[in-house]
Amino acid sequence: MIEIGTHVIDNPVFLAPMAGVTDRPFREACTTQGAGYAASEMISSDTLLHSTAKTRHRILRANNSVPHAVQIAGSEPGAMADAASLNVSHGAQVIDINMGCPAKKVCNRQAGSALLEYPKLVREILRSVVSRVDVPVTLKIRTGPSPQMRNGVEIAKLAESEGIVCLAVHGRTRSDRFQGHAEYDTIASIVDAVSIPVIANGDIGSGEQAASVLLQTGAAGVMVGRAAQGNPWIFREITAHLHDLPVPLRPSLEEVGSTLITHLKACHQLYGDYRGVRIARKHIAWYCKGIRNATIFRQHINTLDQPAEQLKQVEYFFARPESFGVGDLT
Repeated sequence: MIEIGTHVIDNPVFLAPMAGVTDRPFREACTTQGAGYAASEMISSDTLLHSTAKTRHRILRANNSVPHAVQIAGSEPGAMADAASLNVSHGAQVIDINMGCPAKKVCNRQAGSALLEYPKLVREILRSVVSRVDVPVTLKIRTGPSPQMRNGVEIAKLAESEGIVCLAVHGRTRSDRFQGHAEYDTIASIVDAVSIPVIANGDIGSGEQAASVLLQTGAAGVMVGRAAQGNPWIFREITAHLHDLPVPLRPSLEEVGSTLITHLKACHQLYGDYRGVRIARKHIAWYCKGIRNATIFRQHINTLDQPAEQLKQVEYFFARPESFGVGDLT
């Protein structure tokens, strides 16, 4: 059990916010399969962008029972506070601050994990946001700007002192991006340094790995990112493993196909025909990874631009992937 302000999270298995991935349909798929917590994908602190369809789609509440958490990113304390306040007025129950994204387009604006190099600015941002809103504020970080400057413990202590109620730590530095192995020893040091819940993130792709990470770090929970792409069932697997329950069987092709169809329909409904079909393509590729004839199927599905035809072909493929070939593409 993890407390985030007044919110109690019974299942300590979190979905990591991922830009361009963890929209409402994705979060619904993951919470349906057992994710105990799922924040929105990152949105800019520039409130002028909040009227755009892209941002509106990102902050919509998912159809689930977990707290509605919205992640914001930026580098200017006042703008971050404004963004937090605006999102709370639109229904956000938790504000999550992104200081973990290593993407160049984010870091070049001195946002995301680039902020870890400037503890004074980090303090100003946290203080500004926490003082502006009356909902819990959480923080996502990395272990530091670079292997030569791992200041995760310093940032964690600072965050706790400024009122952050829960901290997620990706076990790599900004310069590491997603290379190498996650530093669970650094996460363990952060856990020892603060009294707020710490959620361990990085290289968690199975129930066994999740249990091992919790044992190594002493963290209150785990956060799963890339391993959930096309595989929302990882949450039920991890949950079962952590509770010493029988691990569920891998989903059948029928279940995978049915789940994907539900996911695609939600994409089409949320984004409309044109964007919905195109956004859905990456999810289709993830869901069919490792299935026979998936390569030719992906090549074909990426040529379609109508929702009905996309759904029809997905249904057909998952019904008989072994026979999917050139003669089946009409």
